Amino acid sequence: MPTLQERRRKQNDFFDELTRKGWYHSFELPDGTRLDGVMPLDWERARWMRFPIPADLSGKRVLDIGPWDGWFSFEAERRGAQVTSVDREEQPGYLRIHRRLGSNAQYRILDLYELPTAGLGSFDIVFCLGVLYHLKHPLLGLEIVASLTKEVAIIETFIIEGEPEIPMMEFYEIDELNGQMDNWTGPTANCVLAMCRAAGFARVQRIGLDPTNVSVACWRKWPSEPDAPSMPPPTLLAAVNPATFGINFAPIRDEYLACWFTTPAENLTRDDLCLEVGEFGAPAVWVKKSDAPGSWQANFRMPPGTPRGWQEVRLRLTTTRFSAPLRIAYDMPLVVEALKIAGAADSESWTPNQTTGKLSLWLEGLPENADRGNVKIWLGDHRAQVLWVGDGQVNAAVPAECPAGEYDLRLECGGASASYSGVQKS
Repeated sequence: MPTLQERRRKQNDFFDELTRKGWYHSFELPDGTRLDGVMPLDWERARWMRFPIPADLSGKRVLDIGPWDGWFSFEAERRGAQVTSVDREEQPGYLRIHRRLGSNAQYRILDLYELPTAGLGSFDIVFCLGVLYHLKHPLLGLEIVASLTKEVAIIETFIIEGEPEIPMMEFYEIDELNGQMDNWTGPTANCVLAMCRAAGFARVQRIGLDPTNVSVACWRKWPSEPDAPSMPPPTLLAAVNPATFGINFAPIRDEYLACWFTTPAENLTRDDLCLEVGEFGAPAVWVKKSDAPGSWQANFRMPPGTPRGWQEVRLRLTTTRFSAPLRIAYDMPLVVEALKIAGAADSESWTPNQTTGKLSLWLEGLPENADRGNVKIWLGDHRAQVLWVGDGQVNAAVPAECPAGEYDLRLECGGASASYSGVQKS
């Protein structure tokens, strides 16, 4: 006797019907012709009405990933959108409907994993309908979708049953799901939502649930600030890379953004925090109250698709307005032509060319995105701990094992170095 899960794995097996009808999507063409496909027209329209997008899509760019015969692509175009449809294999049905409609939708043959380098730009709305379970790397696929989305992505996928509180996923090595070789995973509904959050969308909402499918709306931005905030905005004290405590971030790395802030609010959770990096929202993954009154630390995911350059970071609670911004450097090269140490002094007494344990250096040629993670200082053979970098100044802590005496300093940043002689450690 087949198990419940084994029976469910066969519920999406529609290929006999597809062979008989010849169409996956159903269509009603302008001349009144109706094409009856596996997916009924009423159900296509009902699915569309779930989507939290404007009825009038004029001026919007829409990307439809895996459009098959293209009903959702052509419906978006009918509503005024500029549409790009992307499929990994050319679908004759799409081309036939494209011709009959006189469509201007662009049709590109690309694998989802090729999209980041395809030069398509970004899109206001992205459809990823019935694609996720075909991906060997579903979380990577969702990160790519997020990186291409400016406003909202609609994710629909096959699901299995599972405990609501435990995100789970089945893995299909060969043809366990519907006898197909390109069906890789069967997630639970809450696993799909968890992966969408982990992919970097600011907020995620389930908009439809059917026996074997879930529909999810994934937004890149937070809702508007409240008209009547409950309290003043938080004060954002620092926004750094927790791996380096610097301001530089690289998109190729799985990096988080650590923030320290103060607020009179009590008992904060991750859902209370709305961080913004540039134009995109960033979801919180961890928050903890610090020892100082009103002080908090929280870590956030870096938003996929953040453009290269200086980005403003600002924070609000769901019930407040945004804080004043801080800046981080995203995917910025460290360009240093030449460095010069113009002076050195003890950081507490400011005695020139001396230190009792803390040391301040003034430099020429230090790049604007120099930080604690890319500046290195030595006193002789002793590596100092960089404490602060900014405005042509670097503060460092001399290691305790460094004995008293006179030292030559060496500073390195971005492949350039500078030396300074005659610093007395007492």
